[in-house]
Amino acid sequence: MTWRIGVDSGGTFTDVCLFEDESGRVEVWKVSSTPDDPSRGIAQGFEEGVGRVGLEPADVGYFGHGTTVATNALIQHRGVKTGLITTQGFRDLLEIGRQKRPDLYDLQVDKPPVLVARDLRLEVPERIRHDGTVETRLDEQALREAVRTLRDAGVEAVAVCFLYGFVRTEHEAIASRIIAEEFPEAFACVSHDVAPEFREYERMSTAVVNAYLGPVMQKYIHRLAARLSGLGLKVPPHLTQSNGGVIGFDQAARLPVRTVLSGPSTGVVAAQAVGRMAGLENLITFDMGGTSTDVALLQGGVCRLASEAVVHGYPIKAPMLDIHTVGAGGGSIAYVDSGGLLKVGPRSAGAFPGPVCYGKGNEEPTVTDANVVLQTLNPTHLLGGRMKVDQGLAKAAIGRLADRLGMDVMATAQGILSVVIANMARAIRVISVQRGHDPRDYTLAAFGGAGPLHAARLAKELEIGRILVPRNPGILCAMGLLLTDLRADFATTRLRTLSSAVLPEVEDAFLTLRQQAGTWFAEEEIAPQARQVVRTVDMRYAGQNYELSVPVPDGAITLATLDLLAEGFARAHQRMYGFVAEGEPVQLVTFRVEATGLVPKAAFQPRPMRGADASEAIIGRRDVWFSEAAGFVACPIYDREKLDAGNRIAGPAIVEQMDATTVIPPGMTAWVEPYLNLILEAA
Repeated sequence: MTWRIGVDSGGTFTDVCLFEDESGRVEVWKVSSTPDDPSRGIAQGFEEGVGRVGLEPADVGYFGHGTTVATNALIQHRGVKTGLITTQGFRDLLEIGRQKRPDLYDLQVDKPPVLVARDLRLEVPERIRHDGTVETRLDEQALREAVRTLRDAGVEAVAVCFLYGFVRTEHEAIASRIIAEEFPEAFACVSHDVAPEFREYERMSTAVVNAYLGPVMQKYIHRLAARLSGLGLKVPPHLTQSNGGVIGFDQAARLPVRTVLSGPSTGVVAAQAVGRMAGLENLITFDMGGTSTDVALLQGGVCRLASEAVVHGYPIKAPMLDIHTVGAGGGSIAYVDSGGLLKVGPRSAGAFPGPVCYGKGNEEPTVTDANVVLQTLNPTHLLGGRMKVDQGLAKAAIGRLADRLGMDVMATAQGILSVVIANMARAIRVISVQRGHDPRDYTLAAFGGAGPLHAARLAKELEIGRILVPRNPGILCAMGLLLTDLRADFATTRLRTLSSAVLPEVEDAFLTLRQQAGTWFAEEEIAPQARQVVRTVDMRYAGQNYELSVPVPDGAITLATLDLLAEGFARAHQRMYGFVAEGEPVQLVTFRVEATGLVPKAAFQPRPMRGADASEAIIGRRDVWFSEAAGFVACPIYDREKLDAGNRIAGPAIVEQMDATTVIPPGMTAWVEPYLNLILEAA
């Protein structure tokens, strides 16, 4: 009997998913997160989870973990004091950036704080040209003095980014050696290790973010590893990356910048698997938790992989799933702004004190409080009875807000939901409509603790006709940890015009990357039959400032391969921009190899269809406020655990389970498909 365990640590709850390989048995568990020390909540969830199934920690066969530690440290600017060493004349690049306005019409917009103060950004004489020739040799003595200056200034981390350091790495390698000699206790990283690609500002930003987060993640990972080892876990734990794959704890501690979307990425991975099981591959994922909502678009069962993104104001060049985040969750606080308008989020009540109804001292109403007042959420308890809630406290808090707005309590509670739905619909339009995709052509995959609660209203706003609610939506991110593989990404920039003359260079670029991938496979002890490599190249028209990723066919690189790249780029450009510039020269920019180590995954078996009658799953009734009815409507309450394949439910109805609540409004029906996922459709 082998159990696989996935733990996802969020801002409000820590979710645990346990899967037994032989029987396919799934057990889920939730505990409150511990923001002061997330490893404590994870250890508690792990210990309670294995205790529920009578398992000894030493018998666990796999442990995967998704975390928001790096993300939260970046959002809250709780990284460490960091220094930067760069090429002479370039220390202000980190602050100048691209001189692009994040909001064109906002004259008062605030830029995020620069992560390295100007007096801690030091320059040294060195210069490598774009073709790899050395114009100025690195002044090693000046570098030693710079390191000593940073050491004496009390920094904990040092980032090194030299101009064209990705083309010729020897100067950055020397810097790494000298830092180890002069300041061995510092967390040090060099840009070609973190982001070996062109565009110096983004590469510098990535190196700085990695250094800024390094000691925070190292401390967290070492503390968590010690707690898990103390509980008796024997297998090496893994951590999710932003690209949806997992890596070992040691590599995560060295490259924390690759974990900034660790938590949300596993939800997308799980949604891909659930969608395939249900025969629905065109999905818009809607992951609503306690603090934020993450959305992504899957076309043909695949989520686009971005080579860079701006995360909370900071450019990061690292492969990550194309996930868009908005500050809208169950704990998002509702308030009246200076203009007298109702606003919701991005400020959140978090795990503590949490929503008003938790009775832990918060007096500002949240989205969860609005649902408790409307009774879409159970007005007496959550988590299957483990957490008591006080509806009276929620009503009083929303009542105070209602008085300021000149509205009644129920209309204000409904208004809170309407505002948060509008915020989330806007986020989905960013990843769909703004990129040429019609949301009506997709199924909304709703998960997270609050996703199924709001999915029907969000689908109506976007005119989406079908909703997929997974079997265990509240812990889907944790389940995703049991469905993902080991993964690493390798890249090199070589700017060349696409023609037959560059064939040898294309071959050489991919050969180099394949060798790097081979080294990684060996270090991770991945068997040859479990190794998988995917090649892509970023391409653009000459003069463009942005590239499009084009897949490279398997097999030897030939002239036919170059023709296929040209055709693939034309299709990608037509889809993204609506035109093809015939006759314009096309450039190959960055070559990429995605290395995957396939691992055994949780495998779910379909259930036989039992029939439409779901009456045996009814556990009670309660009045629920629906805007469609402009008042309360008596609704049957169904226990999700008692629903079987083939069962059908006509709205209005509520489906409750330990980890989530699904609302089926008037005019919608739901049915349970063979893998026990719930499908909601317009009646």
